[in-house]
Amino acid sequence: MRKLFTVDDFMVALIAALGYGYGYAIAELAGWPMPLRMVACFALGLALEEIMDKVIFSEAVQKTTRNRVIAYVAIILVFLAGHFIATQWLGTGMIEDAEEEFLWVIGLAVLGFVVNLVIRWNRIRRIRKAYGDGDAGYVINVDEKDVEELNGQNQPVLGEYDAECTVKTRTGTYVGEKDGKVVYYLGIPYAQAPVGDLRWKAPEPLPPSDAVIEAKSFGASAMQVENRGALSEHHRQDEDCLTLNVYVAAREAEERKPVLVLFHHSGFAFGGSADPLLDGENYVKAFPDIVFVSFNYRLGIFGFADLSEVPGGQACPDAPNLGLLDQIAALKWVKENIAAFGGDPDRITVAGFESGATCICLLAVSEQAKGLFKRAFVFNANLEEPYETPDVPRALTRDLLRETQTATMEELVRLKPEALQEAAQKIWRNWGMSAPLLDGRLVPANMYRAYQESAAAGIEFVVGVPSDEVLVFRSFVGAEGYEDLVASEVNNIQKKLDARRAAAVREYIEKKAALSSEVEAQVEVLDQRIALDAYRAAMKLVEGGNKVHLMYWGQKPLLESLGSGTVDVLATLLGNEDELEMYGGVVDKDLSEILQTLLHKYVIGDALQLYRNEVYGIDAFNWEPFPKALIVSDNRFSCGTIEDKLTEIDGLADYMLREKES
Repeated sequence: MRKLFTVDDFMVALIAALGYGYGYAIAELAGWPMPLRMVACFALGLALEEIMDKVIFSEAVQKTTRNRVIAYVAIILVFLAGHFIATQWLGTGMIEDAEEEFLWVIGLAVLGFVVNLVIRWNRIRRIRKAYGDGDAGYVINVDEKDVEELNGQNQPVLGEYDAECTVKTRTGTYVGEKDGKVVYYLGIPYAQAPVGDLRWKAPEPLPPSDAVIEAKSFGASAMQVENRGALSEHHRQDEDCLTLNVYVAAREAEERKPVLVLFHHSGFAFGGSADPLLDGENYVKAFPDIVFVSFNYRLGIFGFADLSEVPGGQACPDAPNLGLLDQIAALKWVKENIAAFGGDPDRITVAGFESGATCICLLAVSEQAKGLFKRAFVFNANLEEPYETPDVPRALTRDLLRETQTATMEELVRLKPEALQEAAQKIWRNWGMSAPLLDGRLVPANMYRAYQESAAAGIEFVVGVPSDEVLVFRSFVGAEGYEDLVASEVNNIQKKLDARRAAAVREYIEKKAALSSEVEAQVEVLDQRIALDAYRAAMKLVEGGNKVHLMYWGQKPLLESLGSGTVDVLATLLGNEDELEMYGGVVDKDLSEILQTLLHKYVIGDALQLYRNEVYGIDAFNWEPFPKALIVSDNRFSCGTIEDKLTEIDGLADYMLREKES
């Protein structure tokens, strides 16, 4: 994808050749000894090369072909004039110097390419050695030192502290830690701990505080079900989990910076901001004009439980959507306090993947979240996941009462969190994921109609559409029961279809199964349903007047059995190359730099365009809005329509795009 060298490199080399040649020739005429001649040669050559590099690769030159041509002509004329002067006055020419420079340009580019290729091959070798064919799902290997470091806990600061890494907010003074060019502040509380009488209650604001506290370790992850497919399983868990993390560039800036807030994923039941995939350090290193924030929120039965039928449950009316209310509380804390970190509270962009993306889509139409963010990047949002009625959440609660042998809210509140967690694990195995409730109070009962009626007005969206997400999910939940889960999901899809459309889906499965297997055919149906749901959300947002850009992720996975979706996109966008290796993938550096740059433009409010060589070796590119999409596929990117990629299954596409209730 990336050009090894460009015409612009050769233009820079021409002027650099003048510098090297003139530096040596003038020093020779002056009678300087050889060491000083070499110093003069390199000093003038490198200086002119640096200056010309900034000029020729500047936005002013690269943005239009006309400007590039003018720059090229000027450089050639300068070189010819310099060559003429050198031959007439210095008794030497510049042609040989230019030839040597061209060889350096070509040689260094090829050498860099080979080195990067070797590094990539080595990464792939390590991954294949650890994963084999990948059928076992994600294999997260951590040693005791990693676990110990991950589970550090912040302490009050009683003595002296580093003022350079200290930020005072309304709720406390936090002492972070500097790592090279980035200062991070981890584990900052954004609401009162939801423990005791506050269990299953809406988050309460923190009181003002003058306490000085460390912010060097992640706060505890939310209580959650056991999962073997993420590093978060090695992280301590606690009900006291409402904390956030802030990453900022070490150097101070005069102007306030745009803010990017990341919502973590993992199906409303597990996960957390301590997952290294979500680390913001690499992104802030690449773009120091951004403030990066991540946070935790309540999960599973602690964050999404309907307790209305439990005696005393009337005191917990918000229980079905506490996770969403936690997210709103985190955004309000950011809005109120981020200026202390150099952030601009009026330029907040939110980003989420999978369940985190779904939550953002819900908050976009919630009155309680109005004004908390202006832009949203959502990948694999699934508006089929939230419950439309309280039937399933109430059934989950009945199972919870049976497993814990309790009958009232008073008894539930008195239980230790570990007892609730043990019960939740059993319930999760039977029921699957928890999810928010479309209660008509915090969030509308019909999301698509809300979008059409402009309930999300004023928010720009990038909607990411996956193509191979089901295997990613399998990698988290494990192979055991995976086939039954896929079959159950496909059966649920067919139940929503009329007889004609259901028959079309069955026919598609039968044809595909004849060429592969039934489960693979079912996975294709489920993958397409997931992609169609994200696409449909984009359609409805556009109908409501929102500005929407689409991104279609069609990258092939390194290991086919691990799929390619949320994990790969997240690591690619944030530049977390080492972290993706832990999850059995390799970041394509070209794609990563392109997508990081586009995300940066989105966060700061620039047009989603690349001028030529803005990312070195990449031609100019314009990411057009819906219905066009940025298509990322086979280590390449392009802009085009994607509906044809989503409509292979006639009955399903007809239902999702053309007749689904608005």
